[in-house]
Amino acid sequence: MPSQNFTIYCTVTNDLHQDQRMKRICTALSELGHSVVLVGRVKDHSPDINPQKYRQHRIKCFFNKGFLFYAEYNIRLFFYLMTRHMDLVYSVDMDTLPAGWCIKKWKHKRVIFDAHEYFSEVPELIGRPAVKKFWSWLENFLVQDVDKAITVSPGLAEIFQKKWEKHFHVILNVPEKQNQIYDPSPHPRPYILYQGMLNKGRGIEEVMDAMPHIDEKLDFVIIGEGDLSEKLREKSSSLPWSDRIIFSGWLPPAEIRIWTAHAALGLNLLNAQSLSYFYSLANKFFDYMHAGIPSVNSDLPEYRHILNQYPLGYMVKDLQPENIATIINLALQKLKTSDQKENFIKARDIFNWDYEKLKLKKIISSLL
Repeated sequence: MPSQNFTIYCTVTNDLHQDQRMKRICTALSELGHSVVLVGRVKDHSPDINPQKYRQHRIKCFFNKGFLFYAEYNIRLFFYLMTRHMDLVYSVDMDTLPAGWCIKKWKHKRVIFDAHEYFSEVPELIGRPAVKKFWSWLENFLVQDVDKAITVSPGLAEIFQKKWEKHFHVILNVPEKQNQIYDPSPHPRPYILYQGMLNKGRGIEEVMDAMPHIDEKLDFVIIGEGDLSEKLREKSSSLPWSDRIIFSGWLPPAEIRIWTAHAALGLNLLNAQSLSYFYSLANKFFDYMHAGIPSVNSDLPEYRHILNQYPLGYMVKDLQPENIATIINLALQKLKTSDQKENFIKARDIFNWDYEKLKLKKIISSLL
């Protein structure tokens, strides 16, 4: 237990339902004896949130996307935080840092900035120079004043440290160690799996186009929702092989683990035009690792570094459907002749939340 307990408000812009990283972080902080509140937003169709070891609060906004949403949310978040007692604001990503920065200035509280992505370099800002310039200016203005800074990969930490001359701690987005799953497969046919947000630059459309060139015995299961949910479903329904593409929507974490454990391969394909993706280290990469299934990943620095040490996956040079199909078919063939169980065990012993939360404990302790 720490010698002094903090009241910590963690802030995100999602609806808290599927944010496993923040669940791990808030649970770890609560276990250290701190009073933790996770603040997000609620949408019209947001499901109820499950009780946790920490408190949760969701803010209702009139606008739900674009500049007006970010402005409204930060204003509402600021006034909410102004009326609460706290010692520390844990601002996740640039889209909640403005409110945290204002609380630091008005109430003289400490702020941790946790950059889960390179916000001014996300795929959604490609081709939008004015919007990108605004977010880049905001980053340069706000990040200098935070008390501690965290990010999710060594590559992003190096970039941020050079850009803002501030040390960024790395806390990997890795799961806790899980017991082996013995439940029967939830799907009658073998399948490859994508899990996560259905957003731009995730390679989902390209995998759909690659399906005719992938072993016809395999289906493509997509777990998640996002900005492209409707567009992807429309595309799927127009394809002759639409019966091989299954959308599950969001599932409870325990069900996702079952689907993941029974997949033939996990997919983690990212558009390298986005610097945020180029230096990413996505949680799904580690989820596949912990489930004991090989993954097919874009050939990007952070994944290449780990896979060179632990050959538990395959890499694709680009997102051309033919190249994706070639690597997937190659991976499926190698699965028949290789046993990587020992490598998975070694990797899970290194890349797990038990180790990463110790880093978080040290960061918080340094602020006591």
